[in-house]
Formats: sequence, structure tokens, C-alpha cells
Amino acid sequence: MLQQVLSNLTVVSILAVINSLLLVYYVIPKISWVIITRNLNEKPNERSSHKGATPTMAGVAFFITLIMTLFFIQYYDTEHIGLNLIASATLIFMVGVKDDLVVSSPKAKLFMEALAVLFLFFHNALESSNLNGFLGIFEIPLWFVYIASTILVLTIINAYNLIDGIDGLASIIAIIIFSVFALIFYSINLFFYYLVCLSFIGMLFAYLFFNFSTKNKIFMGDTGSLLIGFCIAFLSLRFMAIDVNLYSHFTFKPENGFFILMAILCIPLFDMLRVIGVRLLHNKSPFYPDRNHSHHVLIDFGMSHFKATMLLGFINYMFVILIIILGTFLNSFKMLAVFFIAFGLFLLLFYKLKRSINAARLKVVK
Repeated sequence: MLQQVLSNLTVVSILAVINSLLLVYYVIPKISWVIITRNLNEKPNERSSHKGATPTMAGVAFFITLIMTLFFIQYYDTEHIGLNLIASATLIFMVGVKDDLVVSSPKAKLFMEALAVLFLFFHNALESSNLNGFLGIFEIPLWFVYIASTILVLTIINAYNLIDGIDGLASIIAIIIFSVFALIFYSINLFFYYLVCLSFIGMLFAYLFFNFSTKNKIFMGDTGSLLIGFCIAFLSLRFMAIDVNLYSHFTFKPENGFFILMAILCIPLFDMLRVIGVRLLHNKSPFYPDRNHSHHVLIDFGMSHFKATMLLGFINYMFVILIIILGTFLNSFKMLAVFFIAFGLFLLLFYKLKRSINAARLKVVK
């Protein structure tokens, strides 16, 4: 009887969202109690957008829920990749917990993240040596696939980790990303990945209740942001490995698949590239912490956390729609030009905002 229920996609889809939402909603207060009791609250610093010490490590609830979800959706794991995901996610979870408790060096984090990627490479479902004509390129060597995939995963994990700076932003961006991936994987009958997306959407909606709360606030911490970033990267690799014949289900051209992925991840990636550029221009390390992130600029400009989060989420969502539309009739070279223009406009917008903020501060000083 239970097996019949779990083989019904509609039922399992509903359960994936509801169970994930309820489990995270139940577990987070327990985590908060432990953090507060053990005095492990995150203390605000000069970069923080919060004033008081706040519990963190809500990502523990995400990890527990992910493991439970993977158990109940194993019927749909036709590629048998669930164990690889569990092994990789466990390593990432360990890195996040350590970083939240004692802070890890960037090099140590990158090493462990790269190690986690190796567990994914033990499965060939994420391998694809065909770029489907992206910038005129088709077949590429398998060794290059492994290197490029590792760089892509590390980039996505850390880009996502960097946007976790104000209430709700990391969650809203992730909900948008998972919802787009869910539609993509559902349309090509990759239901295991579709259900993983639904589970994360449920988790994040439950987390938002606490993250936006004034009395019961908690942060996801690196425990959460690294895990979510890694799972987004995992889904990104599967998206890039989609068989070219399945592109008949999409409106966009196969050669534009990479650009669709970049559009889905546009806010984390654009923000990371912008911040690294600003730091290098000021002769600082790319890992140097500051308040140059897009969300910091919007907060300093006078926006509330909620408004800044909604604005960046709206930009991300609308850019995905735009790129999917353009990807139906533009080739990859023209799409590259579109991305350069879009990134240029993104840089210009936040350059203007930053100048306005600095000018206002100078007036106050005078």
C-alpha cells in the first residue's frame, strides 16, 4: 500500500513540499534552543545588516530534511545517484558546521568542496562532453569536462554563499532557482531531480517564517548556504548533461543551454563578479570581506531587507524569462553579447547607487 502511494507522482510531489515544510518548521526551534543555550549566537560585526546576536545554523534542519526526502523519493531515483548526493552533501554539511562554529579558511573550504564534487563524478549521469554548439563548440575532452564541472560547482557554491547577507535574500533567490529547475526537470520526466527541487522549496518557505521573524529569527549560516549552493550546483550539472534529444521539450536552442543556466543563477553570479572586481580594483583580496555586495548597497541606499530581497528576486526571475525568450531565436554568439550588456547595466546601476550613498555620507560629515 505504501509503495503504491510513493509511486504516485502527484501524491509524492505534494508530500515532498508539505513534509519538508513541516519538518523544517519543527526542527528549527530546536536548533535555536541549542544555539541560545550554548551561547553560539552569531555576533554582529561592521559588515552585518543586523544589530543583535542571532541564532544560526538553520542549515542543520535542511540537511536532516534532505536525507529524509532522498529516502522517500528513492523510487524515482532511476539513475541511482541518491547515494552520491548523500555522500557529497554530508561533506559539505560538515564544512558548513565547522565554519559556523570556528570559521574555516577559504582554502580549506575550497578543498573540501572540491572533494565533495569528486563523489558526484563517480556517477556518469552528470557527465556530458557535448556543448551542443555553444559558441561553435560541440565535443570536448572528458578531462576538460571534469575540470570545468569542478570550477562551475565551486563558483556556484561560493556565489550563493556570498548573497546570504540580509533577511530572506538567499531563500528567495533559491526558491526561484529551484522552481525553474523543477519546471525543467518535470518537462523531461527527470522526476527525481524535480522532487529534490520541490523539497527545497518547502524547506525554504518554512525557513522564511523564522528568517523574517523579529522574535524567533534564525540565520541559515554556512551550514545552510553551502548545502543549498551545492545542491543548486548538483542540479546545474544535471541540467548541463541533458541529452540533446530532450531539448525538443524546450523552446530555447540547445546551444543556449549554458546561457539559460547562467540566467537562472544571474543574481549570485553577477554579484560575485562585481564584488571581486571592486575588491581587485582596490588592491584587495577577492576573499576580503566588505559591504560592496548588491544587497548591502540597496540596504545602505535606504531599502528594507524585504524590499531589497524582493527587488533582487524580481530581477532574477525576469532575467530568466527574458533569456529563455531570446534563446529561442538568437544564436549563442548573440546571447553572449546580451549577457555582456546585461552585466554592464548591472554594474552601472550599482555604481550609481554606490556613488549616491557616498555623496550622501560626505554631506552628513560636512
